[in-house]
Amino acid sequence: MTLPQIGITQRVERVPAYGERRDCLDQAWGNLLSQLGMLPVPLSNALNDPGTVVDALELSGVILSGGNDIATQPDAINPAPERDALEAKLIDACFTRGIPVLGICRGMQMLNLHLGGKLTATGGHSGERHLIKRTHADAPWEAEFEVNSFHNFAVGANDLAPDLEPMAIAHDETVEACRHKQYACIGIMWHPEREAPATERDMKLLSDFFLRTAD
Repeated sequence: MTLPQIGITQRVERVPAYGERRDCLDQAWGNLLSQLGMLPVPLSNALNDPGTVVDALELSGVILSGGNDIATQPDAINPAPERDALEAKLIDACFTRGIPVLGICRGMQMLNLHLGGKLTATGGHSGERHLIKRTHADAPWEAEFEVNSFHNFAVGANDLAPDLEPMAIAHDETVEACRHKQYACIGIMWHPEREAPATERDMKLLSDFFLRTAD
């Protein structure tokens, strides 16, 4: 049996002692996707043409993972312009090929910016847990639920890209989840991999999105 391969982008960490910029990925992602019968494939930020890699590996989906503020944002923490460039090309490559894209936290921010939306600096969303509310009756979760939160930039109520629609909002009306109006593309601001154990809600979201979308 061949496992569905899910490409996943990586954060960039600067290591001055070695003069290196290293790609890295939380091992929790490997554990989570393996539980769901998927094979995680870390993607290098040094790829010039991610479309060729998507084709060669026959990826069933792509996750834009968290970490690194986007370099164009004021006061960005640990920015990685090379990652921004890679993910922009990767989004376009996946849309062209009909490959599902799931943006996690920074990943949703990247989707929104790349598609013409905006971000705003926010407080009370880093290292906190809070309730969010579903905005679409057909969104794949309950009307209100609690999520983790680790971001300093958010998508304001009026800052969502034209091709995206909200699926859930926080108490301050910032967008916590969205989807593309045309392509198989979802963004969420919480981290499924940082729940121990993973929630049934997130497991179902990942499984339904990548496995059923690919059918």
